[in-house]
Amino acid sequence: MNMFIKNNRSGGVMKMVREHYPRDHIWCRRELFTACKQESTGIVFGTIKRNSRSLCGMLNVTTADRRIPQICIKACQATTLASQRIMGRTGDKETMMEALLLKYDIPHQAFSQTVLSFLPKMPWTITPEDMAVREDLRQLMVCSVDPPGCTDIDDALHCRELDNGNLEVGVHIADVSHFIRPGNALDIEAGNRGTTVYLCGRRIDMLPELLSSNLCSLRSNVERLSFSCIWEMNHKAEILKTRFTKSVISSKASLTYAEAQIRIDDASMNDGITKSLRGLDKLAKSLKKQRIENGALTLSSVEVRFHMDSETHDPIDLQTKELIETNSMVEEFMVLANISVAQKIYEEFSECSLLRKHAAPPPSNYDILNKAAKSKGLQIHTDSAKALADSLNAATVDGFPYFNTLLRILATRCMTRALYFCSGMDSDFNHYGLASPIYTHFTSPIRRYADIIVHRLLAVAIAADGTYPDLVDKHKLSALCNNLNYRHKMAQYAQRASVAFNTQLFFKKSRYILEEEGYVLFVRKNAITVLIPKFGLERTVFFDGKDRSGPKLSFDEEVPALTVDQHIFHMFDKVKVTISVDDANIQHQKIRMELVEPMIPGVSIPDSETEPQDKKPKLDR
Repeated sequence: MNMFIKNNRSGGVMKMVREHYPRDHIWCRRELFTACKQESTGIVFGTIKRNSRSLCGMLNVTTADRRIPQICIKACQATTLASQRIMGRTGDKETMMEALLLKYDIPHQAFSQTVLSFLPKMPWTITPEDMAVREDLRQLMVCSVDPPGCTDIDDALHCRELDNGNLEVGVHIADVSHFIRPGNALDIEAGNRGTTVYLCGRRIDMLPELLSSNLCSLRSNVERLSFSCIWEMNHKAEILKTRFTKSVISSKASLTYAEAQIRIDDASMNDGITKSLRGLDKLAKSLKKQRIENGALTLSSVEVRFHMDSETHDPIDLQTKELIETNSMVEEFMVLANISVAQKIYEEFSECSLLRKHAAPPPSNYDILNKAAKSKGLQIHTDSAKALADSLNAATVDGFPYFNTLLRILATRCMTRALYFCSGMDSDFNHYGLASPIYTHFTSPIRRYADIIVHRLLAVAIAADGTYPDLVDKHKLSALCNNLNYRHKMAQYAQRASVAFNTQLFFKKSRYILEEEGYVLFVRKNAITVLIPKFGLERTVFFDGKDRSGPKLSFDEEVPALTVDQHIFHMFDKVKVTISVDDANIQHQKIRMELVEPMIPGVSIPDSETEPQDKKPKLDR
């Protein structure tokens, strides 16, 4: 029976269905679809939710997202526009970055003149009025420790011995809230953007550059306004007193992690900054030990760093990031400051504090982790964060030093997403990963809008600033948290997509099919997922072809294990693969891996020296 159904709001859809089909078909969409499957049309019952977002596609071909149907447009220059995206030519780096930003809904337009009109007038200086309401900490041996090339420096640290033998430790954070007042255009724009987005070779700032890289950035040898969290500690890193103050600092050095580590390790260096760093490093190790004993998790993920050509800005080298002790040193004090501030603002604003929680994963999330450990004769306990942390710490395999890292990478995949929330709208404050009953974000106000709100709450709590209606409205704060969670999620997606695109560009421009060793991270019904630690690259190697002459596959979900002809793949097996770029579809170019070792006749490709891709045959099977 031929039938065309229009979508309307009067119930006419179901009326027409009832007229043409027996009653037992009315509520079964699968049966209804089966009845109409001979036709090329579908049945629309209604619009559940409208979703307005930007889409990017190639003219006359397909959308970039396969989930979006083809549409027909009218163009006067169809031939010229073929293989073009709306904003430029497909494959061009700038075009692809623009498409990426649109896809993930990243606000990246230039700041409007209205927004810029609320910036401080230059030249700007700290006034006597500023000094009158702030603590003068310019004499302290304060320094910052950040990644190379960092210009938006949020935080700085100091450590000194007190006359009573205890230690004073300070975390000094850029006082962004001094420059951004509630409700103006600059504040609204920052709240909408929610976060700075870091792409490969490009940064989409939450704040205009005058603030992010200049007046708020805690650069060395310039006076800056800060918000300080200061503790008095004993030498076991036990907190004896905590205080918060608006301050003025003058950082004595802007160091990279490597530069700070060199100072700590070089016994011949004993200047004020180096002594401060050594004190911080020693205390940080005690703090980390305490956190781990309380059940905090130490997880792992593979991050990469690109070295860009200074002229073309294309990736010319790709390396995994190596963390050193000073990375951990800074992290420990940032975590401690965030916990201390969370406690303070919640004491003052129990109904409208902006906090951050991390829910415990459901038990089913750990299934793959448990199977992976069991495959090596180990057991992972997941009853609590403490049990999981202890299990991961004890999980080692003789002769396989990278095993523990792989296991922690899997554990990271089991976690839920951390979220911002309003204290008056939730009852579960716990941060599972940090094993802390309360947590917030205070330490990065240049890069995160949540931290600006927390600064405002803290300023009111210590009588350093006044409140305003929206700050203490839990419903509006909850709505803000929803936007911040969305923006942070989209920023993560965009950052990953940027890494993926630049990784692809790196391998494409190298013009070589590389052979590299990696590890099986996941085993699936017809494929294995391989991780290449050298490049932080993860791809799936499929074994079933479209023809019937492919290998015989057998999958054991319980182990898990995949048998390909006579060879059995388990998680964490070492393999060798080729890495190349598949550019057969210009719209959806991708990195491809193919198996070299173990050698499975008819499946693996011959092991050979790498050759330029334009001289080596395509590896199609």
